[in-house]
Amino acid sequence: MKRVHNFNAGPSALPLSALELARDELLDFEGSGMSILEHSHRGKEYEKVHDETLGLIRSLMAVPETHDILLLQGGAHQQFAQIPMNLLMPGQSADYVLTGGWSERAYEEAKNVGTVRLAATTGVDHGGKTVYRRIPRFDELQLHPEAAYVHITSNNTLFGTQWAAFPETKAPLVIDMSSDIMSRPVDVSKIGLIYAGAQKNVGPSGITIVIIHKDLVQNARKDIPKIFRYSTHAKERSLYNTPPTFAVYLARNVLRWVKELGGLTAIEARNRQKTDVLYAAIDSRPDFYKCPVEQGSRSRMNIVFNLPTPALEDEFVAAAKKKDMVGLKGHRSVGGIRVSTYNAVEPSSIDALVAFMDEFARSKA
Repeated sequence: MKRVHNFNAGPSALPLSALELARDELLDFEGSGMSILEHSHRGKEYEKVHDETLGLIRSLMAVPETHDILLLQGGAHQQFAQIPMNLLMPGQSADYVLTGGWSERAYEEAKNVGTVRLAATTGVDHGGKTVYRRIPRFDELQLHPEAAYVHITSNNTLFGTQWAAFPETKAPLVIDMSSDIMSRPVDVSKIGLIYAGAQKNVGPSGITIVIIHKDLVQNARKDIPKIFRYSTHAKERSLYNTPPTFAVYLARNVLRWVKELGGLTAIEARNRQKTDVLYAAIDSRPDFYKCPVEQGSRSRMNIVFNLPTPALEDEFVAAAKKKDMVGLKGHRSVGGIRVSTYNAVEPSSIDALVAFMDEFARSKA
């Protein structure tokens, strides 16, 4: 069996053990005589998987009982609208901090629902395009004292920036963690709402994880369609309508793998080791590889860099693909090279990439 080095930004690499278990159980799930794909979401076989998945999220992230965990659909894009629909009351405003393309989309979507304020942005003009090279300092945040909530994006896949620590806010803090959830321990008790598409660190595409303080669920608006109310899904344990059952099952497999590795403390150490090696390789050849992100804002999930010319970048991507390294081309809106080093990306893949980078640079000297 041939397995490539997968650096895709999402959907992304999954642990081999999680895939192997799905392969072995695909036709007959735990002796039931049918696939998990065929089981009813109301049946005890699936409910066991569903509850284990919720339990693993709560355990691994140390989610306190003050918070509900929801397994929803629609991706982070649906949450861009669903959050203000639930939390933004008439006469209120919400604060948004812009640090990349996805926070821009969240901000623009919220404008369609109610009044939102730009609390800070690190975007600068670069050849007619807005680029983001850093995370704002806490003293740059201009937060409204009566804001309904403060929205940030913890990691920015396009520009390779990441919040090293989160600001303390008077209003509930809402964080889009789509690209770095479960990559490190966080204090969930200090966060009002976390949301994340699963397809980077937790499982395949199809599930959106929402971790929300029960007070926000209780006090959310009731004048919106029932399917969009967080209270609907909290009351029904995320079984109000048919969930993406196979995606939940695969996420369960991935979460088991995270637990076996030692949880989020071990995952963080593993991720730091990978990215330390990669950033060192970039910084060791500043004449050839250049990371445009400020040191204190560098992401541990998406490492971006440029070569001297776009033509060389294209050649780099093509040559890497011949060596079974895929997903290295930067996002179409920014170009360059992007290496996604999510939890399931093996350290050996980073080692192979670093060796290739050295070889490629030497060949162009």
